[in-house]
Amino acid sequence: MKKFSISLSTFCTSVLLFTNIMAQTQYRELPDATRVAPPIEKTVAPGDKYLPNIVILATGGTIAGSAASSTQAGYTSGQVTIDAMIAAVPDAKKLANIKGEQISNVGSQDMSFDIMLKLANRINELTKSNAADGIVITHGTDTMEETAYFLNLVVKTDKPVVLVGSMRPSTALSADGPLNLYDAIAVAADPEAKGHGVMLVMNDQIHSAQSLVKVSTTAVQTFMSPLRGIIGSSAYGHNEFYRIPHKIYGANSEFSVEGVKTLPRVDIVYACVDMPADLIDASVQRGAKGIVIAGVGNGNMTKAALDACQRAVQKGVVVVRSSRVATGDIGRNVEVDDNKIGTIASYELNPQKSRILLSVALLKQRKPEEIQKLFMEY
Repeated sequence: MKKFSISLSTFCTSVLLFTNIMAQTQYRELPDATRVAPPIEKTVAPGDKYLPNIVILATGGTIAGSAASSTQAGYTSGQVTIDAMIAAVPDAKKLANIKGEQISNVGSQDMSFDIMLKLANRINELTKSNAADGIVITHGTDTMEETAYFLNLVVKTDKPVVLVGSMRPSTALSADGPLNLYDAIAVAADPEAKGHGVMLVMNDQIHSAQSLVKVSTTAVQTFMSPLRGIIGSSAYGHNEFYRIPHKIYGANSEFSVEGVKTLPRVDIVYACVDMPADLIDASVQRGAKGIVIAGVGNGNMTKAALDACQRAVQKGVVVVRSSRVATGDIGRNVEVDDNKIGTIASYELNPQKSRILLSVALLKQRKPEEIQKLFMEY
């Protein structure tokens, strides 16, 4: 019994001695190459968190509009500056480093090619540098689909470019602009948004510039993409992308507006019952380089109008057949003999987008078959 007691005592002493030696060794200064440090829980201060750089280019529109009261329907577009709009969504600063630039401050009914060219050149300048990881453009809804499609053709970047607007002015009861702007910033700041071309974000939906169209004069759900569907959703800054747009755009586009000051004149002529030919003839006389017919049904029109289109083509004017119908493709050589008349079928492009594509295409000399191919690819 005594012998066991001595052995246990010796054992305990040995354990204590070993533990003491190990403790001293653990904190002994070792050479740098072999020093082992205990794991440290890393914390990142809010100010040190990386945030993408987002530039907001403001053009005006209802989102910058104001009215005398919060409940009246009438208002004036383009009254609020970009700085005031950014201040209305303070939480957006948690999403990105935000800088605003006032490009214009007009209602989109007064949007012009001059402003659109200025936008395109500024976007190309910003996205080529590290000044912007994404772009947001505030814009009126009336002509937003045209500006979006134009930028989709001529902006040379895969960085997110997002248009946003509202259907209610900033002073309205339950204004939709602030949340739309917040979601647009969230999409522009999202790395997954790269490579989707120019987008529009409104009312929780993400649309491609290729397919979006305005379908309501006053409803907040004013945009739809009836042929292709939306490409994603954004709810309170949380984004989900469903698909990549299917046609050519962005960095892969052949179009460039570098150094371009003006675009060729292209007119839209609306088809109707008993449509006369004189509006087509007048467009040619007034110097139009291209004419888009908003035809009935599958891009059709009266015989008198078709004859006028053929006369226009013979004079070197490019004539595109689109449709006043909301959805559907315009087929080539279906009801109209395009080969005989010399007209171009717009396929899925509506009249306003057909005008944009034709205006850009006519910046250089092209054969009719080359222009037809553009309408198939873009």
